[in-house]
Amino acid sequence: MRNVPLILFLILLGAGCGSSDAASAPEEWVWDIPDTVPLPRIPEDNPMTPAKVELGRFLFYDKQLSANQTQSCGSCHQQELAFTDGLARAEGSTGELHPRSSMSIANVAYAASLTWANEALVRLERQALVPMFGENPVELGMANMENELLRRMRDDPRYPPMFADAFPDEADPITVDSITKAIAAFQRSVLSFGSKVDRWQAGDRTALNESEQRGMALFFGGTNEAGVEDAFECFHCHGGFLFSQSSDDEGQVFDQKFFMNNGLYNLDEDGSYPAGNQGLYDLTGDPADKGRFKPPSLRNVALTAPYMHDGSIQTLEEVLDHYARGGRLIESGPNAGDGMLNPNKNSLLNGFQITQQEKADLIAFLNALTDEDLLTNPAYSDPFAAE
Repeated sequence: MRNVPLILFLILLGAGCGSSDAASAPEEWVWDIPDTVPLPRIPEDNPMTPAKVELGRFLFYDKQLSANQTQSCGSCHQQELAFTDGLARAEGSTGELHPRSSMSIANVAYAASLTWANEALVRLERQALVPMFGENPVELGMANMENELLRRMRDDPRYPPMFADAFPDEADPITVDSITKAIAAFQRSVLSFGSKVDRWQAGDRTALNESEQRGMALFFGGTNEAGVEDAFECFHCHGGFLFSQSSDDEGQVFDQKFFMNNGLYNLDEDGSYPAGNQGLYDLTGDPADKGRFKPPSLRNVALTAPYMHDGSIQTLEEVLDHYARGGRLIESGPNAGDGMLNPNKNSLLNGFQITQQEKADLIAFLNALTDEDLLTNPAYSDPFAAE
């Protein structure tokens, strides 16, 4: 540098310093979402970065996160099934059955609350602790094995550099906290806004056929063949960009958590559901909360059967029959009762008349909510699949 003029030397020095700063700063996350969709709410203590999301993808699919190393998060949230598992009730790594079905993680960044019936669980970082360390039921089965989990991460040669890239400001980046934050970041990255319905709403008038268009009109309050406007009440619980009233985003101010009783069971005069699976009541003890569950998003609903919190309805046709009746009638057995008469049932669910054509049109519309790209997007896929 002896022959370089002083002013040029200073310019080069400044440029070098700037380059160093830029190189050390984490790369910002870029949201790939339509203009009609708001930005999700991201916790200040867990900002999104590409390195963190990629680490989270590996952890999400890594069976080392289960005690017996037989299951991962991805075992119950399979990409080809819109991140559900096709089971009526989820099954843990030891074979123990969960009382409820696996919910899709697609668009979980916008969920106002997590799981079927817990209004207090609103952060993915906290939710990740439940399958990892929970004991009732056992899912991944890592209770009291925190040190073993960290040992596995440190002994796996791929992970120390990935954790260091994802958490560059941490002296020891491999912690339970960083594991849950990385998994949460990956889950927030899994977005699904590429269905035929999305293309239609973006202005492509070739995206939906006539049956799908008729079904969409009925879903959003159109007049049915009997001349009744808003006969089916669908959008009241499954409206908005998420197709669920229980949604949250960066611009929302008020609490958007929403739970409802849809008349699935009615075991006694208090409107009880089967023991141990009574919705919010299991946490609050308030009889009015019996049977109140979160209405899931209907995006990709054609792929997420069986339906309801316990997987007790097999097909979309049966779902429409259930709502047309205004509640399910179980005539015999331990769960016998008429859900139509459940005292806690949402007041909007009064039943309706529906023709076979209207049923076919509504199901065509629901099928058009499938996002094919979600099912194959390599950014969401299992990085261990090739192994």
